[in-house]
Amino acid sequence: MRQITGGMKKSQVYRRTFLKGLGVSMALPWMESFPVWGMDTKPAGTGGATQAKGAPLRFAALFSGNGFHSREWWAKGEGKGMELGKVLEPLAPHREKLLFVRGLFNAEALKGNIHSSQTGNLLSGAPLASGGEIRSGTSIDQVLAQRHGADTKVPSLVLGCESANPAVHKNYSMLYSSHISWSSPTTPTPLELYPALAFDRLFKDDVEKGQESVLDAVREDASDFRKNLGASDQRKLDEYLESVREVERRISRAGKRGELQGQKPVATQPPAKRPKDGIPQDIAEHMRLMCDILVLGFQTDTTRITTLKLNNDHSSLRFPNLGVDYMIHHLLSHSDTADWLKVNQFFLAQLGYIATKLDGIREGDRTALDNSVLLYCSSMLTGNHDATNLPVVMLGSAGGQIKTGRVLDYLNKPERKMCNLYLSIMDKFGVKLNEFGDAKSRLAEV
Repeated sequence: MRQITGGMKKSQVYRRTFLKGLGVSMALPWMESFPVWGMDTKPAGTGGATQAKGAPLRFAALFSGNGFHSREWWAKGEGKGMELGKVLEPLAPHREKLLFVRGLFNAEALKGNIHSSQTGNLLSGAPLASGGEIRSGTSIDQVLAQRHGADTKVPSLVLGCESANPAVHKNYSMLYSSHISWSSPTTPTPLELYPALAFDRLFKDDVEKGQESVLDAVREDASDFRKNLGASDQRKLDEYLESVREVERRISRAGKRGELQGQKPVATQPPAKRPKDGIPQDIAEHMRLMCDILVLGFQTDTTRITTLKLNNDHSSLRFPNLGVDYMIHHLLSHSDTADWLKVNQFFLAQLGYIATKLDGIREGDRTALDNSVLLYCSSMLTGNHDATNLPVVMLGSAGGQIKTGRVLDYLNKPERKMCNLYLSIMDKFGVKLNEFGDAKSRLAEV
């Protein structure tokens, strides 16, 4: 067990405790009895001793394309009594930590009125270049990463479950439909589609596939470290290591089972070849692995910023895992069928899963979910390309800064830009901007 020291700001020292092994640095989660996240520089009491640092704030943006069932994306009421439309039923256990936001929009997204022009600026509100040119704006996740990325091993994780489409559709690049995270106006942040490579970024010093298990590499260090913990933290450490092991096992099986990303296997042909530790052939397993990697990154403070694009806008995913295998996601979105609702709930279940996992991680008086902001959105409310009222739901309170268990309706209010929300969120993370995208004011209720 070693403490790693590196540069943050000139007035601070970044100290973290890692389990070390050959080629592996495994950051540890919050501990009650051991300051694995370093020490505060401020005295704790009159004796001048230092105290364990508080848990950090995290931000995640999740996206699914093509909108939702037109009659089942709604919420009303508050707290335990909040009622949710059927699309949002997977979030019912978390309604007290949920913020449902209605009526926001991006003015620039209304100009093209197609999938690409409504997605490429979803997290920035920036004007999009047309004619096949690539130009958008730096997205909120990357603004936060540029400010806080030096505090963690991985400045940001940008994960995806459907590969990017480089084509041009109705004068706009389909790269806009494929990316929600932008590192600069001309640079969509590369998507990591392979769970193995995303996992390696969290735990390995060099991102390579096919190396020794990370837990095998740190076994001796973990055993020595465990001896110094109280009983409660020993259980926490064991649970954490087992969760890492389980994700690693599932990654090792990736690409060796089931259907190929929503397509029926053809009995007369051999299964499609995949690289070792590749992309799972089962879309449900692919999404779940990416959700688990997001949670592990937050749990260990290896990263504080993550985007997870569950599919593209204008998506071609199919869902044999749901018994819905007759139509791709994009075409399903054009009518409010029972199968479309089933697919919607499948996507929201990924957010519910992440929330449940984070809410089960205690960090002092709060949970990792309490210390996070999970933003879930799409580029249109329904499959008819209407972007005048974007679907937005948030989970977590940013360390108690956001009052949750509420419904906020901005549909008929003058200040209802998505970027108003982004300015409010960035405030919680200490990033104070005078303007962002097309907004110069905050949402006072957030």
